[in-house]
Amino acid sequence: MKLVIIRHGDPDYVNDSLTEKGRREAELLADRVSKMKIDRIYVSPLGRARATMQACLDKMDKEGIKYPTPITYDWLMEFPTHIKRPDKPDTESICWDWMPDDWTAVDEFYDFDKWTGHPVFKEADVEAEVKKVYKGFEKLLTELGYVRNGRYFKAEKPNNDTIVFFCHFGLESVLLSYLLHIPVMPFWHGFIAAPTSVTTVYTEERREGKAYFRVSSFGDISHLYIGNEPPAFSGRFCECYTNTDERH
Repeated sequence: MKLVIIRHGDPDYVNDSLTEKGRREAELLADRVSKMKIDRIYVSPLGRARATMQACLDKMDKEGIKYPTPITYDWLMEFPTHIKRPDKPDTESICWDWMPDDWTAVDEFYDFDKWTGHPVFKEADVEAEVKKVYKGFEKLLTELGYVRNGRYFKAEKPNNDTIVFFCHFGLESVLLSYLLHIPVMPFWHGFIAAPTSVTTVYTEERREGKAYFRVSSFGDISHLYIGNEPPAFSGRFCECYTNTDERH
């Protein structure tokens, strides 16, 4: 089975939609997605993810390509929990906006079973939200034929289907955390999936009935380069401290 996780286009967060650039990105993404064999589509309830998906569906409609009816899951929405960062206790921020020298000093953030126990995360009840996503994803994977068994999966109904998700970077990190049994913090802070990027994950079934998920590509934006569209900066922070025009 193949999972294709797609981040929405460059976001207009105020209106929960796409910027003009985001719409151009979505059109280029549509050229790519329309060539896929897609067996199931799942989408976040948020407007920016749905607008990105719709650009792809419109392309397939125009070309007479059949596709499965999209299904919306609330647990695919952007990870909603906000925290009071240790260096800014009076300001709420997203969970993946810690300063590197702060979060990397915490050993628990590298432990799958302990990372949500940090006082900042406990105060914001991050664990409850993570478990909500894990539970929804686990239920879906079970329906698709892959049942978690410790750190790997039982392939009860092995298949070669392609499953497409239209969602968000923060949420994508939680999905990968569940699949690979790795704490979310290194994903949130060590990776960045640019708008309309495509992450592809395959099952590996080298023994009958047993599966593991392997990432063959993360955050691929080759469709943007093909269309001469530079990737959006959304989700990134300053490359150099002296870059005053980039987010610090």
